Amino acid sequence: MNPDHAVIADLQWRASALTRTLAACAGVALVGALVAGRWDLVVFAAPLLGVLCSLSWQRHLPTVRVHADPSLQRCFEGDAVRVALTADADDGSAVQVRFSTLPDADLEVCDDGTPATVSVSAARWGRYPVRVEVGVSARGGLLRGTGVVDAAQVFVFPVAFAQSTPIPRSELLDRLGTHLTRHIGPGVEYADIRPYVPGDQLRTVNWPVSARRGALHVTERLTDRAADVVVLFDVYRQPPGPATLATERAARGAAQVVQSALRYGDRAGLVALGGRQTRWLGADIGQRQFYRILDTMLGAADTFETASGTLAPRPAVPAGAIVVAFSTMLDTEFALALIDLRKRGHAVIAVDIMQGCPIPDVDDPLVERMWGLQRSFMYRDMATVGVDIVAWPESATLDQAMTLMPNQRGARS
Repeated sequence: MNPDHAVIADLQWRASALTRTLAACAGVALVGALVAGRWDLVVFAAPLLGVLCSLSWQRHLPTVRVHADPSLQRCFEGDAVRVALTADADDGSAVQVRFSTLPDADLEVCDDGTPATVSVSAARWGRYPVRVEVGVSARGGLLRGTGVVDAAQVFVFPVAFAQSTPIPRSELLDRLGTHLTRHIGPGVEYADIRPYVPGDQLRTVNWPVSARRGALHVTERLTDRAADVVVLFDVYRQPPGPATLATERAARGAAQVVQSALRYGDRAGLVALGGRQTRWLGADIGQRQFYRILDTMLGAADTFETASGTLAPRPAVPAGAIVVAFSTMLDTEFALALIDLRKRGHAVIAVDIMQGCPIPDVDDPLVERMWGLQRSFMYRDMATVGVDIVAWPESATLDQAMTLMPNQRGARS
């Protein structure tokens, strides 16, 4: 994307203060001429009316362009970023500007020159537009045009917790990594000692044991393997009340899982399931992947892929990948997507981010009890098809909640 982005302002044209003053003076003079019979007042009003009638003879209405450099900024919660903004008209007219953003963000004008520099920061993650209110005079000052332009976008990423989150225990891919398995192969963890067979590498020979037993013996070690971790992010429409907090926790939990996976050398990807289109980013490694996943979560860039339907696209979830889903588990289509992934043979863990009863203003303990029973029945029904749900209580961190994950069962046919 071009860092210097220009947006044409959609101006609303109205009579300026000068036009209203001229019309008022001419009207008063004409009324006075009719009432008092002083026709010399008509001579006074004639030039004023001539100026008003010249409106259609004036130059064309100008076009105002607002430039932002850069037009897209990214930062984390609490950080401040700067954007250079300028507005100009194609006929050289002076353009008055005023800057603003959403109430949840802070905007400060650092330099009111040309271009002007503003600093934007927010305490909560989300998408914040930098709005420029422009005003310009045209046709000899008889018309005044005003408009509001979203000149730039500031994407504030959620801050991931420092704790590392464990991944579900399942059969990992045959690729070197950092997760200890029970398979014999290259590694550092001791497994067993066995007699030497032709083809064993010389460096695996255990010389002290070989000397005691009078025959060559080698040391076997447990191999470390890597995993593919795909986070399923629920962007279906949520009910009011607790779901608002749940969406906040889902974003932070997804960022924490992705950060932990990439820190251990695993491949990580994201599928934002819900809405009109499904956004997804294929699994990859590296620090850049972390920021690409955050962009996909917020829809900040065009690096992600889109798909239709209510199921996770097959290219988005590699074979043998581990799926960690964050959802309120209130939408049936999202639950069906989890079941479909389990049928494909993936290890699926769903983190329940719902806190309390979603019905607002309910103080009846019987209703809350019935809601808790319904959730427990849903946990049981999902577990019977191979999808285990882990509750994430508000009093626990995500890594503490995910330590209660059960051992993943084998793939179902």
